[in-house]
Amino acid sequence: MKFSKYPLLPAIQANLEALGFKRPTDIQFKAIPSIMKGEDVLAIAQTGTGKTAAFAIPIIHYLGSQKRRADGARALVLVPTRELAMQIHEVFCSIAKGTGVQVSAIVGGVEQAAQIQRIQAGLDVVIATPGRLFDLQHQQVLSLAAVEILVLDEADRMLALGFMKDIKDVKRVLPRQHQTLFFSATISEEIKDLAYSVVRNAIRIQVSPQNMVSKNVTHTVAMIGMDDKRFFLERIIRQHPDSRMLVFVRTRVRAERVQKAMERAGLSTVVIHGDKEQADRFQALNDFTNRKVNVLISTDVSARGIDIKQVEYVINYDVPDVAENYVHRVGRTGRGVDKGYAMTFCAEEELPLLKAVEDFLETSIDRIDIPKGDYKDTIDLSVEAKKDFKAIEKMIAENEAFLKKKKGKKK
Repeated sequence: MKFSKYPLLPAIQANLEALGFKRPTDIQFKAIPSIMKGEDVLAIAQTGTGKTAAFAIPIIHYLGSQKRRADGARALVLVPTRELAMQIHEVFCSIAKGTGVQVSAIVGGVEQAAQIQRIQAGLDVVIATPGRLFDLQHQQVLSLAAVEILVLDEADRMLALGFMKDIKDVKRVLPRQHQTLFFSATISEEIKDLAYSVVRNAIRIQVSPQNMVSKNVTHTVAMIGMDDKRFFLERIIRQHPDSRMLVFVRTRVRAERVQKAMERAGLSTVVIHGDKEQADRFQALNDFTNRKVNVLISTDVSARGIDIKQVEYVINYDVPDVAENYVHRVGRTGRGVDKGYAMTFCAEEELPLLKAVEDFLETSIDRIDIPKGDYKDTIDLSVEAKKDFKAIEKMIAENEAFLKKKKGKKK
């Protein structure tokens, strides 16, 4: 069934056509009718299946079909990260164009003044992270008294980040009668408990192909020493200079170190993590989206808001310490009909983490055998390795000169 056959507002139909949305994805096909009927929905679908449009389209149609009321937002989308909020905001705005539906993202890390202005001007849809939402609510700037639809997106990540209490607090202040849409990429006992505590008689939708990750993605693992990973990343970037790459690391400190290593090798990258200022994170994402820089280095939490088309490579510089994060990482490539490549650098000490990932996927990942000669050549030919070697030579020379000088004084 084509989108043109759905009973949607003409402006939405025109926007979908302009965006190239011809037919709904599986999650959209299954979720949109239930959402339009006003039913609670519990949807489990992997990253990159079109989840955002699955709830954005029916919400915008419903709000655009009603008379606008001046007593606060009528739809609230709660998300775990600022980056994800901005991505969802972009999708809502592109679909809502010409419908009169007013949308805004309410996130921390930026000045409140502009957000307060938007709220006071009148909003239909608020896309928010919990911290800033409660802040503005306590200041009595933002009212949730008129909310008819609550969306919990990336619910598994919200649970992992400890937002369970926040979700329940939000539910308490909403009108008793409201629709809840619960979206998650993964399902576990904890997620089930959370889901069934917030939804009522929900329609359960699960779009999970036999493989937990897209069939369009080629997965490989290479055994690489922890201290040698930077040389192999440098090599891959040089071999594919026009390809867009997402590089995942385990910690914020690692993210900075990898960027500095690439910088020393003369390669341009951008980095996002929780210690970065919000403006810097937005700038990094913009540079990556607009292909000013083709390599983005990120931690897992920050990457949950990245929804960028045509990411050709996902490099797991570190094996994720939470197995399910592998699914979220590689879900950033191979979207739609595009082909993608996911390569994991695994050090000897990371083998237990790799096993956990493979157990979670219920399949093994193909190993790349790197001959000793190629391994050595990669390091020997690395610009950074040469700089390191020169630095060591310089340090040795300086030490020798110092010792000679010291010896001469004794004489």
